[in-house]
Amino acid sequence: MSRGGGKGLSLKDKLDGNELDLSLCDLNEVPVRELAALPKATILDLSCNNLISLPSDFCSLMHLVKLDLSKNRLQQLPLDFGRLVNLQHLDLLNNRLVTLPVSFAQLKNLKWLDLKDNPLDPVLAKVAGDCLDEKQCKQAAVKVLQHMKAIQSEQDRQRQRKLQAEREMEKKREAEQRAKEAQERELRKREKAEEKERRRREYDAQKAAKQEMEKKTKKETVQTRKPASSSRPPQPPRHKPSWSRSVLRVLLFMLFCILCTLAACKLTELQRQPLCVSVNTLYEDVVAALQNHKTLQNMLQHNSQQ
Repeated sequence: MSRGGGKGLSLKDKLDGNELDLSLCDLNEVPVRELAALPKATILDLSCNNLISLPSDFCSLMHLVKLDLSKNRLQQLPLDFGRLVNLQHLDLLNNRLVTLPVSFAQLKNLKWLDLKDNPLDPVLAKVAGDCLDEKQCKQAAVKVLQHMKAIQSEQDRQRQRKLQAEREMEKKREAEQRAKEAQERELRKREKAEEKERRRREYDAQKAAKQEMEKKTKKETVQTRKPASSSRPPQPPRHKPSWSRSVLRVLLFMLFCILCTLAACKLTELQRQPLCVSVNTLYEDVVAALQNHKTLQNMLQHNSQQ
């Protein structure tokens, strides 16, 4: 491994027991793969390099117990930095850190911490203290862990509240959806009942009309059959009185014409006309016959009385 992160120098040449010193190597990146191949290197010194950030797979080096990252240009630590659960000693002196990842609270074995000379958040800087001696650095580790655990707990509570709010919102949406579906079902049920009632009224109306028609037909049938079943003698057809009246009118008209003719032939100057002569002769013959008939009746009546 060469300066600038290049390859060429083996890490085994740097390994001294369980301590690996990579300080002052002008590194701008961490050789994580090579470090992972050396689980015996529990003490790692990366101080005085040009590291701006640590790769996310750096947190897989869970065998590290002591880590020195002082005097670099680190602006932040990986979000899952707390995976380094075996870490006991951490030196972050003189970097550009403002905050620490929340997972920092998982470093339950951390006993020593130095955060001096970083542009820390005022609250975090106050918690970390000055770390001017061994005791203060140990206190910094304890206080910072407590502070990060408090932040983690608060974030967990916020997540829980958010999750609870989302659940309540989801329940509310489900309740509204159920209410809407129930309302739609009730509407469909009411429409169905109204349709059924309308069809029932139509059926009743049709049935009533049919019964009325049957009743009317039955009544007409009874009226038609009633004259035939009566004990009274059958009446003559209606057209016969009409025919008799017509004949009577004709006879009366003819009699009237005859009387008019007789009156004309007897009383007017038309009596000398041939037609009137014939009519007068016929009239006299009829009168004579009637007189003879009357005389015969009188004789018969006289004989019958004797």
